[in-house]
Amino acid sequence: MNALGHLDHPDVTEEMWPQIDQSIQTHRSVPGSIITVLRECQDIVGYLPVELLDYIGLGMNLPSSEVYGVASFYALFSMTPKGRHTIKLCLGTACYVKGIKEVLTRVENHYKVKEGGTTEDRRFSLQGVRCLGACGLAPVMVVDHDTHGAISSDKVIDIIEKYQ
Repeated sequence: MNALGHLDHPDVTEEMWPQIDQSIQTHRSVPGSIITVLRECQDIVGYLPVELLDYIGLGMNLPSSEVYGVASFYALFSMTPKGRHTIKLCLGTACYVKGIKEVLTRVENHYKVKEGGTTEDRRFSLQGVRCLGACGLAPVMVVDHDTHGAISSDKVIDIIEKYQ
């Protein structure tokens, strides 16, 4: 904790604290508002570090276990840092048959990140998904909101490198 009673965490800056405190203060007395506070705090910080969950629990007068339970139950919350860009690779049958495994391996090796992880510089988060609904374009990758079809391990890095 720092002099103002805020936790010391490398991803939670001094500029973020007034927004976090405002969210907690605004919703503290509203029953069932923990989801709203968690969403607002995740929007501020980018994810929900465990230390922030503890801080929210104190501010909302809720046990840390309850706050953690809500944050870990809902898929919209993340307790790990995310990249500036999200890479989704379809691992469905059509994409798998057409070589998405080689594409995934190339991305993992080039960026030194495993499926489900985030690069050290937080530029990319890598997700394997079951289906992207574009089987006719297999194998398929989505970066942020851009869909790329007929991806090959030879051209995937060139495509990804366009995202700074």
